[in-house]
Formats: sequence, C-alpha cells, structure tokens
Amino acid sequence: MTEEPTVTRNDAASRYEIRVGDTLAGFAEFKERRGEILFTHTEVDPAFQGKGLAPVLASRALADAVASGTTIVPYCPYIARYLTRNEVEGANIRWPQLPTDPAASS
Repeated sequence: MTEEPTVTRNDAASRYEIRVGDTLAGFAEFKERRGEILFTHTEVDPAFQGKGLAPVLASRALADAVASGTTIVPYCPYIARYLTRNEVEGANIRWPQLPTDPAASS
C-alpha cells in the first residue's frame, strides 16, 4: 500500500510542501503581498516525478489560498497552466502582466 501524500504550508520557507511519508517530494514557492499570494516556482523531486504529485500539490495549495481569501497571482508556469486547465472554485486570480518575448514579435 502506498502512502497518501500530505500538503502543508511552511511559512518559514514561504512554500507549500508535499510529502510522501516523511520525505519531502516537492514544493510550491510563494511570496505574499497585501491580499495576494504570488506563486513563483513549483518543483517535484525527480524521484517522485510521474506519480501525480504536482497536481495534488497545486490543488491543495490553491484551495488553501482560496480559503484564506487571498488573490492568487500565478507567476509559476505550472500553477498558471493548472489554473487554465482546472476549475478552482472561489478563486480570485490576478493574471500577471509578463514582459512580451521579443522573439515572438519577429
């Protein structure tokens, strides 16, 4: 039987962490501003990739952000992609204005 992953918020490290048993399997880093949580980077340890942990981490971190009433700002490409592909009920999202890629306008 495999262990269920757990997701916890680690304020000291400014990230949500996903663990399998006692092992840190991945994290989603964030920065906070007044009324906003900016997701900046998500990573799953290579030893745990392909096990479906990234969407579990994203869904639980985003659900926690919604529950706290903060606006989600997805700078992290994984979190942004997750939000475009999945409904997160009650989410208030402010899409960041990223610089235009000069290669895209050629």
